[in-house]
Amino acid sequence: MSRFDLPLEELRSYRPDLPAPDDFDAFWDGTLQEARASAIDVSFTPVDLPLPGVEVLDATFAGFGGHPVKGWLILPAGGGEPLPTVVKYIGYNGGRGLPHEHLLWAAAGFACFVMDTRGQGSGGSVGDTPDPVGSTPAQPGQMTRGIGDRHGYYYRRVFTDAVRAVEAARSHPRVDASRVAVAGGSQGGGITLAVAGLVPDLAAVAVDVPFLCHFQRAVSLTDRDPYREVARYLRAHRDHTDQVFRTLSYFDGVHFAARATAPALFSVGLEDQTCPPSTVFAAFNAYRGTDKSIEVYPFNDHEGGGPFQSLRQLHWLPSRFAPTTGTETGSAR
Repeated sequence: MSRFDLPLEELRSYRPDLPAPDDFDAFWDGTLQEARASAIDVSFTPVDLPLPGVEVLDATFAGFGGHPVKGWLILPAGGGEPLPTVVKYIGYNGGRGLPHEHLLWAAAGFACFVMDTRGQGSGGSVGDTPDPVGSTPAQPGQMTRGIGDRHGYYYRRVFTDAVRAVEAARSHPRVDASRVAVAGGSQGGGITLAVAGLVPDLAAVAVDVPFLCHFQRAVSLTDRDPYREVARYLRAHRDHTDQVFRTLSYFDGVHFAARATAPALFSVGLEDQTCPPSTVFAAFNAYRGTDKSIEVYPFNDHEGGGPFQSLRQLHWLPSRFAPTTGTETGSAR
């Protein structure tokens, strides 16, 4: 597969004219206030698994609309002081899967909270969270569910769930609420960017090959799903183009990046035809925080850095978790 997007030197300075809607902040402030009007109602149930190195808890919390959302909280075994924690979001059509699929951060000495994605979980990894909200006519998949109106759009619910997942994780006594990072790849990367722009006190942000960025360019540049779902919808609904991109402007990772300040590590594959490199760099270059870097994988498609990027994160994250009180815990070294 060859490169099809801008040359790397142009990507590094790519800043499209992409203004956020005037009421972007008011829309999201109102959405989160509405969600927080209901108790988060978190429960953690121990899971008996033959994994002596970790403690696994089956989590449930109230997300958008008070709807129950599932997750896993995975902790290094043995108790002790509250731990730095990674809240992890999942790629498109995947669910929270099984606990043993998420052992990396516990092996590094951190807690990990894995959020299930409502209405997904039948592609690659299983899910357990339904989306009880219906939709107007849509293409198969998630991208066009409720796309005619920002208030009913599918990702309004998902991004709200994701913010509440941080709050749910912080409620557990073995989670150090002052040292919480968010991480994800593809759809999980887009969700991570949204949370980074909506939660002001995160310790770090790890964004891999993010989806849900610079929608109009992505939809016109790639013929791969999931962005192609939008193109197929517009092929039928020819008169809805302006409204569709108006709705999507409230969910664009570029706008969330422009509001995010936590230290950030991005990654991109220059042959990525699912999330084109220019859409990733649009978000990276807009990212407001000054402690940011991006790992570039010149010959990789949407798999990006894969295990190489995970290793990069294992080296990068501990310093962002360094306690502000002056004494490091063993888990953060």
